Amino acid sequence: MEGHGGAPSRVRAAGINILFGYAGTVITALLSFILRKIFILHLDGTLLGVNGLYTGILSMLSMAELGVGTAFQFALYRPVAEKETETVKSYMAMYARVYRVVAAAIALLGLALTPFLPVLIRNPGSHSVRDLTLYYFIFLFNTVSTYFVSYKYALANAEQRNYIQTNVVTLTKFVTVLLQIAVLVLTENFYAFLLTDALVQLAQKIVVSVWMNHRYPLLRDRDVKPLDQTKRMEVWTKTRSLLMHRIGDALRLQTDAMLISAFIEVAAVGLVDNYLLVVNTIANFVNIIFNSVISGFGNLIATEEEEKQHAMFRVYRFFAAYAYGFSFVGFFVLLTPLISLLFGAEWVLPALAVQLFLLDYYFKGERVVLSNYKTAAGVFEPDRYLALLQGLVNLVISVALVRPLGLAGIYVGTLVSGLIANVTKPVIIYRSCFDGLSLKQYYLDNVKYMAVTGAALVLSVFLRGLLMPGAMTGGRISVPFFVLTAAVITVIFHVLFFLCFGRTKECGYLVELIRRRVRR
Repeated sequence: MEGHGGAPSRVRAAGINILFGYAGTVITALLSFILRKIFILHLDGTLLGVNGLYTGILSMLSMAELGVGTAFQFALYRPVAEKETETVKSYMAMYARVYRVVAAAIALLGLALTPFLPVLIRNPGSHSVRDLTLYYFIFLFNTVSTYFVSYKYALANAEQRNYIQTNVVTLTKFVTVLLQIAVLVLTENFYAFLLTDALVQLAQKIVVSVWMNHRYPLLRDRDVKPLDQTKRMEVWTKTRSLLMHRIGDALRLQTDAMLISAFIEVAAVGLVDNYLLVVNTIANFVNIIFNSVISGFGNLIATEEEEKQHAMFRVYRFFAAYAYGFSFVGFFVLLTPLISLLFGAEWVLPALAVQLFLLDYYFKGERVVLSNYKTAAGVFEPDRYLALLQGLVNLVISVALVRPLGLAGIYVGTLVSGLIANVTKPVIIYRSCFDGLSLKQYYLDNVKYMAVTGAALVLSVFLRGLLMPGAMTGGRISVPFFVLTAAVITVIFHVLFFLCFGRTKECGYLVELIRRRVRR
């Protein structure tokens, strides 16, 4: 690496992380779509809903992690960059102890929730409570066992080697999906489907644990000094603040599946899950870049002046406006037709619910930038109650509107609660990280980005009506016209976006960065 911790090494590390991330995403995306199609053919829609519901429940329970991982990851940036081995050993030993407690807490919370499963699962069809409970225990085992290994990735991530974790996940997913496809075709048994995943995941965790111990011998070292009081208190202070963030995020982001299952029916979770599969697959391409540079931001903040930090923050935000704006327009125009093509018209959701869901997706782009930068900077305290407020707002609005509006009512709650952060977090970022710089330009840029995205959306929707007139009303969709519509949307968005922003410093920086990479 060129100049330990410097800009060239940050860019190179991010590039490697992005390359492996994209390769992994392409492979897992293709396999996931194939698996989902075979699942629908060989098992009923209720089980697809149960699968989505339990995934949501376990994500909710994982708030027991309380942000410990984020706090430790932040704490590791500087000692890893400065090769302070003894300090790193102390942090990792403490991290391991805490995650064992977290695993026990999630296990207990998960078991305590078991009696309430019949209440959460509306219209389970022919599936007995016994079977639904056993399915849940398999999900719970997978989640709990993760915490005995996952903390070890923190060392690689602090070195900006996020691709290690990406490659492990990709390989595991590849093996798991191939085996699950075979199991579904041969047995059509949901138990066999879930146990296949559990066994592969368990084998992966054992292998990764052994390999990480070999790569980082300090993980095996028993001669570890306890962290001094100051460092311990710094971690726990950030963890206490992150607790509020985790609870709020869980209430806002992880309750939708439970509300849909409890107030509508569990099979509806499966319909939503198909949309999430498509959106998350595409969004992962964007998030790979964000997640790959987050450790680089931690290094940047630890080593560079505020002016450089702010310039890179603006570049990061510009890219988010482009990537989320483009994908939002594409989803708005093409998502429902794509679902109809992939899974059939019977799997299509009401238009209003999809539109509200996608609006929240668009505004999420800005929140990802703000949250990731705050995480890299270790700024957790100022908005520690904001996420909790968001979660409560989401629950209140969703429960109040789910009966009159159905699925759309749940997404009204998600959208409104998310916008609270879009308004308030920029203020926190600028006060905490860019003191003295005006927020006026930030909000002005927001208006410009939204205006250009909105113009591209209106024009794209109009052209979809000409090219695919029956796309939103259940009519037959032609694959060639679908592809043509996608191409037209791509041209429209890029022409408008780069006509308006092509001469900005942020765009110039990214273009030059791409040119340098191509020349190599």
